[in-house]
Amino acid sequence: MMDLVFNERIIENKDWATVLFVLCFTLIAVNRAVFEVRFAEFIRIAISDKYLKIYKDSGNMNSWFTISMFFVQLISFSFLIQLTLSYFGYTTKTNWISYIQIITLLGVFILSKYLIEKIIATTFNIEEFNEQFNLQKVNYRTYVGLLVLPLNVLLFYNDFLSKTLLLVIISIILIINMITYFFSLKNYQNLILSKFFYFILYLCALEIAPYYFMYYWFTKS
Repeated sequence: MMDLVFNERIIENKDWATVLFVLCFTLIAVNRAVFEVRFAEFIRIAISDKYLKIYKDSGNMNSWFTISMFFVQLISFSFLIQLTLSYFGYTTKTNWISYIQIITLLGVFILSKYLIEKIIATTFNIEEFNEQFNLQKVNYRTYVGLLVLPLNVLLFYNDFLSKTLLLVIISIILIINMITYFFSLKNYQNLILSKFFYFILYLCALEIAPYYFMYYWFTKS
């Protein structure tokens, strides 16, 4: 008599990811319809600084456009982190619990860093520089998150992620961040030079130390 062997069929649940992707593209579509001119200038931010000059007022940090696009950025980068961790075997790309942990940690890190920056900027009397500098960083990173979003969709629903491709993606993102950071510093070079000592303290305390401690914590744990 033949023995029947039953293997458990594991079905990955991707519905939660689909909902988040649809939410992101919905927010983008709404912003494109409601803020047509602003969105058109925003998507040209890689080749023109017109958007940064028009919407440089610190009040734009709390606008619906900036906040909604920030959520798109947060969701996009969280997916990229999830895909990276899944490749190295720390989780699976369909694990929604680990995604919640990642997006929560990333959100808390960004918001905590922003609040601490405001406190230190007030102490050093560089509030204007801090607000405008932060706004530029948010705009650039949101733009990168927007570019990464369709790539996340492809990588999530397909299984062709390789170490080379992953390293290329991360390297390109880091290079873009360094370039945009350089342009942000260049735009405020006169203000930076006038408060150079405070800027060095700001740079070491809030732009280098947090990422170092995150790297140290991640590699040790």
